[in-house]
Formats: sequence, structure tokens, C-alpha cells
Amino acid sequence: MTASSTLPTAVGKPAISFEAVGKSYGDNRRPALADLSLDVREREFLAVVGASGSGKTTLLGLINRLGEPTSGQVRLNGTDVRSLDGVVLRRSIGYVFQGIGLFPHMTVAENIAITPRLIGIPKPTIAARVDELLDLVRLDRAQHRNRFPHELSGGERQRVGFARALAARPRIMLLDEPFGALDPVTRDGLGGDYRRLHETLGLTTVMITHDMLEALLLADRIAVLSAGRLIALDTPAALMAGAAGPEVEALMQTPRRQAERLRALTARATP
Repeated sequence: MTASSTLPTAVGKPAISFEAVGKSYGDNRRPALADLSLDVREREFLAVVGASGSGKTTLLGLINRLGEPTSGQVRLNGTDVRSLDGVVLRRSIGYVFQGIGLFPHMTVAENIAITPRLIGIPKPTIAARVDELLDLVRLDRAQHRNRFPHELSGGERQRVGFARALAARPRIMLLDEPFGALDPVTRDGLGGDYRRLHETLGLTTVMITHDMLEALLLADRIAVLSAGRLIALDTPAALMAGAAGPEVEALMQTPRRQAERLRALTARATP
């Protein structure tokens, strides 16, 4: 499968569009992104996978203007992001990353309230929003509202990170390895909880992950990058079933082996 021929086209109104986007840094001969075209439709959950250095983080940063394309255009709801104020844009997009980045001197409630406070939402409204978000991310209000980040587990801190990203009611969420530092049980539970939030709130989500199994279980479609180029774009089921070239096949081998081992274990356990 090649990015120029057989990739499926997103159906419906695009929330995010990459139009022949290239991105280079300084004198680096190999671009971080090269002639990348991709639509992410409204309410879609797109996972972006690929080896280190494939361009995943660069792609994510171009959406909220943490970087500028060298060529081509990135559009949000049809508008070139370069025509938008970067600070205002970033406050309107939810962003969650592996390091979480909670302010250690602020309570959980204060961390969640940062963006609503910056955009001028009244204090009583913010207080109610904080409680609403604690409920959404499954944290007990009484137990967690006034705690500081160092008093929380890793999973609880990441839940606060999601609540903070959702505080200003964004329509677009960008996730950069959001579950990478968590233990497997917490990672699985939080991933499932976020997927439910994605559907309940009608979000458009773009998630970077190195974990192919995570991408398969959470995403509607998966984009595979290699050396800055889009080499595959399809549903999890299609990527699991189809021949998509050696690089994509290599990525699929681990989840396939895991599925085969689980089936074998289940068969042996069945009386």
C-alpha cells in the first residue's frame, strides 16, 4: 500500500487536513515530513504510529502551531492554522503528553482550572467545571480536588492531565504517548476510559503511540509514518488482515503474535 494510490479517503467533513505538507529543520537533508496529505474527519480517533524519527511528533506539533510547515498547508475546519493566533489556537485544543506536566505547587483543582481561568471564564463556572471533569475522569471529588500532584499515583496524575486538557471544552484532542509511562493495568483502564470520553463528548482525537496494540484497540483508523512519509492509512481490522508492505507488516507482527499466544492459552484452559 502506498500513500499516493490506495489509501482510503476520510469520509465526511474534515476537522484537520494536511495538504502536501513538508517540514524540514535547518540543513537536515532528510525532511521530517515529506508531501504528507491526510484528512482527520470530525469525531474520528486517529492513531499515528511509526519508528522513532518517522515524523510523528512533528505532525502533531503542526496542528497546534508548535511548528510551521516548510511547504503545504495544515487546516482546521478549513482554515489555514497560520492565519490563527498561536496562543488562542493552543488554548482551544486539548493536549496530553506522557510527562503529564502538572504544576507541582498547584492542587488538582487549580491545575484543571488553568485554561478556563486564562480565557476569562467566571470563577463559579470554573469550580463547577472542575467537579464535572473530576467525575468524567473517574476521580473522587472529595478525595482528589485539593491534593497536590506528588500525592497522586501515576494513573491519577494522568487522569488530572486529561481533565485539564478537557477543561475549556475543546473539540480536538492531541495525545502524545499519553499512556506510555503507566503500568499495563492502569494503561489499559485509562485508555478504555478515554475512548469512552472521546465518543461521549464527540471529540476529534489524534494520538501518537509506539504501541501498535494500543493503536489497534483504541483507534478508528491508523496512520503509519516512515521517514516522514505516510505509507499506510487504514482501519485496525484492515491493517491486521491485509498485506500493506514490509514496514507495516513488521509493525503488525507483535500484536499478531500476542493474539495467537492468547488464543493458544485460552484453548488450553478450556476444559
